[in-house]
Amino acid sequence: MRTIPILVGLAILTACTSAPYALRDMGSFHVGGRDVEITGKPVREVVFTPGGVPAKVDLNGTYSVEAMYVQYFLPQNRRGAVPLLMWHGGGLTGVTYETTPDGREGWMNYFIKQGWDVYNSDAVERGRAGWAMYPDIFKGEPVFLAKANPFERFRIGQGLGSYSPDPAKQKLMPASQFPVEGYDNFVKQSVPRWTTTDDAIIRAYIALVDKVCPCVILFHSQAGQFGFKVAQARPEKVKALIAIEPAGQGDPKQAAVLKGIPTLVVYGDNITLDSRWPQIRKNGVDFVGEISKAGGNVGVVDLPNAGIRGNSHMLMMDRNNLQVAALIQEWLAKQGLYR
Repeated sequence: MRTIPILVGLAILTACTSAPYALRDMGSFHVGGRDVEITGKPVREVVFTPGGVPAKVDLNGTYSVEAMYVQYFLPQNRRGAVPLLMWHGGGLTGVTYETTPDGREGWMNYFIKQGWDVYNSDAVERGRAGWAMYPDIFKGEPVFLAKANPFERFRIGQGLGSYSPDPAKQKLMPASQFPVEGYDNFVKQSVPRWTTTDDAIIRAYIALVDKVCPCVILFHSQAGQFGFKVAQARPEKVKALIAIEPAGQGDPKQAAVLKGIPTLVVYGDNITLDSRWPQIRKNGVDFVGEISKAGGNVGVVDLPNAGIRGNSHMLMMDRNNLQVAALIQEWLAKQGLYR
């Protein structure tokens, strides 16, 4: 293991932060999911609009649940050998990879401009994937995060008590690259999440891989386990894995299944100053170490060792996000996946 304006047909859409993009296609779809039958619920009357006529709502019946939403952008000048799939972390959606909270170009835009077919998704029970009844279908209740939580937990600030609505009182990590002036915009992206839907999420991601791959999968944080486990389920369809600060892993007993898939793991800065991240990083490095022991091609990059400093857990949003993206792009080219 190594340590290391949009044009669509004749229509022109203007991008706010860059030159025009030339696309051969763009669109979206839902994939995966299952039907569930609900019985035993009372029929009730609901007034859907003020002053409207009440309507009887029968909650019994068949529901389509646990699908995921995918948006894709296919550049005219395709240079990536296979599509690039982007999977977000916990309490977040595909917005993670779009325009940064302070209005700069995100990774989705960057990789489209580099010539990659990009598929950006909202996982099961996030964003445009939609919800299902709970606890009938989604077991338990959703978890909501207060405004201070990401600031303190994502190594933007120096742990508990580091957030304040007054910027002058915020305690930032050393040399922080997170655009704190956009923090309010960032927390507006937060969505509820469940802790009981992992199996459904994995099934939907497998359905996505079956639909559009062979591919490269780039995944962040909570999606660590999803990226590795889906690759273990479909190793013949995954040509590379890029794990951005993975907070979960695959099955260590099946690590050897991934030995034929080039794998890059990227960590940001100030990990040793955080109460949780040294152990999270160790778990990730130990897992990919098993892939390496099986003969796999694994690279681990701690960005400070590469001269890239101050990155939070949200590397794709930090001020130097395009520098990190360029590092990933260079690695992909070295794997023979860029033409």
